[in-house]
Amino acid sequence: MDWKELEQACAECKKCELCKTRINCVFGVGNRNANLMFVGEAPGEQEDLSGIPFVGRAGQLLDKFLFAVDIDREDVYIANILKCRPPKNRDPLPEEEDQCIDYLRHQVALIEPKVIVCLGRIAAMRLIKPDFKITKEHGTWFKKGNYLMTAVYHPAALLRDPRKKEDMLEDMRKIKQKLLET
Repeated sequence: MDWKELEQACAECKKCELCKTRINCVFGVGNRNANLMFVGEAPGEQEDLSGIPFVGRAGQLLDKFLFAVDIDREDVYIANILKCRPPKNRDPLPEEEDQCIDYLRHQVALIEPKVIVCLGRIAAMRLIKPDFKITKEHGTWFKKGNYLMTAVYHPAALLRDPRKKEDMLEDMRKIKQKLLET
């Protein structure tokens, strides 16, 4: 599938019940030739309204961390595992992830990033390993196929617990360094 076909397939998707409550399909945004890709778990309310991932408070915080390490948001690609918002921002159900994961796989295949960063535990458990422990393993590097992968705290978690912001900043510095090395 090319980009146009993939985006259309996502917009028309009815594989799970989330299609009935979405306002917009939240496909992904950014540089389609990016070396760095961020992957979250699912869109929130602001993302559902706009159709763009990470534009709410968590996205604004992510932007601040990108700025702090001199990474331009226009140079990265940002997507989620799910393309539709779960009700009341609940965690994605495994069967919803199963129905949606191929869209993300196609995005990754088209972009061919060098580095993939999972935003939060749920994305890391799906993409890196099922028993991923975000508190212990954030910032740890994994090689999966052709990709270097790591996970950081989800920006929404930092809004709830600002004490983790220093860890996030250190992880973002490591991501910037890894990009420079690849």
